[in-house]
Amino acid sequence: MLDVSLSPQPNRFCNGWARRDFLRVGALAPFGLSLPALLAAEKSAGPDRKARAKSVVLVFLGGGLSHHDSFDLKPDAPADVRGIYKPIPTNVPGLHIGELLPKMAKTMDKLTLVRSGAHENDHHETATNWVLSGRFGSLFGEYPAMGAVVAHRAGFRNVLPPYVAIPRNPSFTWELGKSVFLGGRCESFKAGDPNADNYKVRDLSVPAEVKRENLERRKTLLAAVDNLAKRIDGNDQLATYNEFQQHAAEMVLSKEAQTAFAIDQESPKLRDEYGRSTFGQSCLLARRLVQHGVRFVTVNYGGWDHHAKIFPSLDKKLPEFDNGFATFIQDMDAHGLLKDTLVVCMGEFGRTPKINKDAGRDHWGKAASMLFAGAGVSRGKVVGATDRDGALVTESPVRPADVAYTIFDSLGIDPRSEIHTPDGRPVAILDEGAVIQPLFS
Repeated sequence: MLDVSLSPQPNRFCNGWARRDFLRVGALAPFGLSLPALLAAEKSAGPDRKARAKSVVLVFLGGGLSHHDSFDLKPDAPADVRGIYKPIPTNVPGLHIGELLPKMAKTMDKLTLVRSGAHENDHHETATNWVLSGRFGSLFGEYPAMGAVVAHRAGFRNVLPPYVAIPRNPSFTWELGKSVFLGGRCESFKAGDPNADNYKVRDLSVPAEVKRENLERRKTLLAAVDNLAKRIDGNDQLATYNEFQQHAAEMVLSKEAQTAFAIDQESPKLRDEYGRSTFGQSCLLARRLVQHGVRFVTVNYGGWDHHAKIFPSLDKKLPEFDNGFATFIQDMDAHGLLKDTLVVCMGEFGRTPKINKDAGRDHWGKAASMLFAGAGVSRGKVVGATDRDGALVTESPVRPADVAYTIFDSLGIDPRSEIHTPDGRPVAILDEGAVIQPLFS
């Protein structure tokens, strides 16, 4: 183990690796991960098939959006099922959605609505790990999230990380959407809250007391350590660490990386259209990151777990979602980014058909609504259906593995190919699932 600290208090990336001024060589050894093996995997891994998409944006509605009150209203159902919201027409003939989604009503011609998401689990952590990875496991998550697999296969295409979470990964009682056995280099880069005053990304900001020339000197010293490592015969870990150090230094010193996160460069008018909320500004930042080549962006928008007083909560949440997501789709389309970006919006499950005694809806894995756009996805289409009460899928069920399979396939990654645990055990990326063909026909 070799530590080289260039500041009194070593700072760390969100994934646990040392930041630009701190090297810890050999830290992965206890986990059976060698740097040469990781670098070899990065160099050899890449798209396995023809890709439809360059990037993916996953908008995750943690807690479980009520499909009954948003995209799958049941106006003819009994009062304790249909809720209080009225359906409104959209710009897709014959399609109606909830009245609190007027901007989405004008945007439905740019995406496909799937009303048939379905699985058999009603537990937050277990279901979230399932839908974020495409593989069923325990609540603790044995399988890497889709973004982590993409990071593993894609590596760094430029100075920006391949997997970014805004503002952070989903969390209920602990963080979800992690890389699991793929290791720290595949963890998401947490962007923080872009709606915060004077928003700056922590790991891309130069501390006020550190001059740029000092950073350059630090980079030179780190390069000297690398050169020394190369002279140590047989020590591949030291000799190859410079590639990781280079990524960290380049992110800090790169104007491209700083520009990608510089949301204040957007016009106040556009920022207002997205909504001056964490969610609205997260969607805007996602668009900027895709423009700069980030492969997988998760926009985490939680707070949909409405077991009580669901309607006062949705009175606030749905308009915020309506502003942010509709503007995001329109803005992506205006920039020509939907052509090669797959956008997916979903939660871990839907909500119960019947309103409970506390005027809320509980967890319901058997039916949920999802939105897909871009990268060849049909426009103005509805896939799947639920029964009269929105309780069960009656047409074209879409399971978590199908969503993950479609995402991987769109990026040119073979969902049946293997990744490996630290001890070398092969694990199929997915063990079931298929492309959701109606999305593209």
